[in-house]
Parts: sequence; C-alpha cells; structure tokens
Amino acid sequence: MDPDPDPSRFRDLMLDSEPGFEEVLRCVFGVQDHEARLYLELLDAPDSTVAELANAVDRDRSNVNRGLSTLMEKDLADRRRRLLDSGGHVYQYRATPPDEARELMHRTLDEWAAYVHDRIDDFPNGD
Repeated sequence: MDPDPDPSRFRDLMLDSEPGFEEVLRCVFGVQDHEARLYLELLDAPDSTVAELANAVDRDRSNVNRGLSTLMEKDLADRRRRLLDSGGHVYQYRATPPDEARELMHRTLDEWAAYVHDRIDDFPNGD
C-alpha cells in the first residue's frame, strides 16, 4: 500500500458520523465515485466486459477502462482473458471478493494509523 498516505483523504471519513460502505471504499483506497460504483457493479455482475460495464454505469468505455485500471492497481479487481468462438478475445473483470476487500481496508487503515502515530512521535517535546 501507500508508504506515505495522504491523511487528507481520511478527513471526510472521520467527520462523517455514519459513513456507508461506498464512502469508506472511496476514502480508504482513494478512488473516485465512479470507480467505487464500478467495484459495486462488478460485485453484482462478475465477469463483465468493458462494454457491459459502460452500459451499466452510464459512462464511456475510456472512463470505464481507466476506472478498472485504478481498481486493479488497488487490488480491488482483476481481469481474465476469454477467447471468443468467433476468434479473438475479450477481457472480463471481476471484483475482489468483499471479505478480501475488507481485509485490504483494515490493512490500509492500520498502515494509516501507524503513519499518524509516527507523526505524533515526531512531535517536538517542548523541552
């Protein structure tokens, strides 16, 4: 994960008294709204193609491709290549299962907390 996390991305999460799963996902992983929607769509429709996802989330294919790249970088999705009977191939995408995503969230927050504790320890003593 990010060795020097941006604490500002957690500010909204800490200030929200009852954040939902999507808000937590966005804050913890630093993803955009449409990327969080893509993740949720992939949970509902595993093995979707870019075209199917673009239609489902009402975004153009280039935006969906960029969002999927971000999700894969964050270990929130993966892709598989499927050969077509007519020749060629298509990529299908699948969300990281929720239990694994939860574990990633816990690990990311633990790393962020350690980062904050280090900053506190660096605070001058005032002697």
